[in-house]
Amino acid sequence: MTLDRPQIIVHLSKSLAFTPYDVKWVPSSARFVVIGQHARGTGALHVYELEKGDLKLTAETEKQHAFKCGTFGAASLRSRHFATGDFDGRLALWDLDRLELPVYSVKSHDQIINCIDGCGGLGRNIGPPEIATGSRDGSVKVWDVRQKDRPVGKVTPAKDDKTRDCWAVAFGNSFNDDERVLCAGYENGDVKMFDLRTFGLLWETNVKNGVCSIDFDRKDIRMNKVAVTTLESSINVFDLRTKHPKEGYCSVTTKEKDNTTVWTAKHLPQNREIFAASAGNGGLSLYKYHYPPKRSRLDGKHTPAPGEAQWEFGNPGTLEQLQHTVVAEQPVSSFDWSMDKQGLCAFTAFDQTVRVGIVTKLNLY
Repeated sequence: MTLDRPQIIVHLSKSLAFTPYDVKWVPSSARFVVIGQHARGTGALHVYELEKGDLKLTAETEKQHAFKCGTFGAASLRSRHFATGDFDGRLALWDLDRLELPVYSVKSHDQIINCIDGCGGLGRNIGPPEIATGSRDGSVKVWDVRQKDRPVGKVTPAKDDKTRDCWAVAFGNSFNDDERVLCAGYENGDVKMFDLRTFGLLWETNVKNGVCSIDFDRKDIRMNKVAVTTLESSINVFDLRTKHPKEGYCSVTTKEKDNTTVWTAKHLPQNREIFAASAGNGGLSLYKYHYPPKRSRLDGKHTPAPGEAQWEFGNPGTLEQLQHTVVAEQPVSSFDWSMDKQGLCAFTAFDQTVRVGIVTKLNLY
C-alpha cells in the first residue's frame, strides 16, 4: 500500500432486508436513496441520512413491483424528484417526502427497465428535462416528464432483428439547448450513440462483451470522453473529440483482475479525469485518464476532395490505476459519488449491505 496514493475507506455500512440494485445521493443533501427487491418480489425504496457518524433511515416504502434503477438527472434542485424504473416496465417519479404515490407514472416498456438516466436538471437547466430508459425488450425511450404517456423519442429493434437487452443508457453533449446525444449499450457488446436532434445514429461500435454501464465524464459539456464497462473485466474509454469518418472514435482499454464483471464506472463530479469502477469480485478501483500530447493526427492515406476537410484519427490517452480495494465479499453492483463533497461515495453489494465510503487525497490529482 502506497500512502501517497488515494485510499478507499469504508466509513459506514448498513445491512438491508432486501437485495439492493441501485444507490443515488440526493442532490444538495447528506441523504441517499437505495432501491431494490424484497425476497417476496416487491419493491423497496429506502432513504438514509448521515447523522453523527451513523446512517439513519428517514423514509421507506414498499411497492408492488421491484425497483431496478433510479436517477436524479432530470430533477430540479427545488423538487429533487427521484425517477425509478421497475421490473414491470414502469417509469415513476417520487417525492421523497411523500412516498405514498408517485408524482408521475407511465408504462414505459412491456418488460423490465434495466437502466435509466436523466439530463437537464440539477440546476444546470441546459435543454429540457429528459429521462432515458432501456429495457429487456431491446428498446430505448426518451421521456419528457412534462408530457404524459408518450415518449419524445424511441429506438426499437427492427422486426427482423434479434432482440437484444439494453443494459445501459447515458446522456451526453448537452452543452446548449439544442445539442444532446444518448448512448446505449446492449448485451451483445453493441454501443450506439444517437443524436437526439434528429434521433439518427451518430456512431456505433462493439466492445465484444455485454455492456454493463456507460458514463460520460460530463453531461453538460461538448462531449469529451465516455467510459464503457463490460462483462469479462473490460473498461473502455473512448475519446469523443475526434471522429474518423471510417474508424470512428479511438479508445483505450484496460482489464480488471480475476476476469470479473465491471458493474459500474462513475466519473468524479469534481474532476472529470478520475473515475471509480466497481467489480464482481467485491472490489472498487480508482482510475485516472491521462491525455496524449496531441489528441489527433492526420490521416495521410486519405486525399480530401475539393472543399473537404482532411480526415483525422483520434489519439487515445492512457489509464492509470490509482487504487484498488476489496470492500465486499459479493459483487458491488452500484456506486455513486456525492456531488457536494469530494471523495464521499455510497455503494451497494449483493451481500445486502449499503456502504458509505471516503476516498482520500483526490485533491492531489
